[in-house]
Amino acid sequence: MKNLQLLGICLTLSLISATSSAQESIPVNEPDHNKPRLFTSLPDKISIDVATLQNLLNAEQGKDVKLTLSVSTQTDFSGKVVSRADKYNNIRSVVIRSSNFNGATFTLSSSIRSNGTVKFTGRIMSFQHGDLYELQNQNDQYILIKKNLYDLMNE
Repeated sequence: MKNLQLLGICLTLSLISATSSAQESIPVNEPDHNKPRLFTSLPDKISIDVATLQNLLNAEQGKDVKLTLSVSTQTDFSGKVVSRADKYNNIRSVVIRSSNFNGATFTLSSSIRSNGTVKFTGRIMSFQHGDLYELQNQNDQYILIKKNLYDLMNE
């Protein structure tokens, strides 16, 4: 009789362990490639001079700033500096929230390399839209290059 009880307990425990799971599966979000585009009226590449980038980095928090994106269509990226940081005497960063491109922010950073040259990085993007601009250095000229949001980000 004791052997039957022990067998029943072992059978019950094995059934419980076989049907239970310790981890839940995490749902994977598929990228929404049908998000509206924010920068359709602007060119694929926009040149920006270093002096303009320096002026944006020097802007005080709360100040309104303007960046010309297209001379031909007279389109500006206008906005307010919402965050500004200076770290380690060689890294500076500024975040500008746009007032004319719905939901877009321009994040711009600079760092001083060991050889004394200044490197700029930045992006103009909105998570609600499917396109963005990324700041790149090509032949010693800084250019905003239009990209798809999901080329840069995975969900």
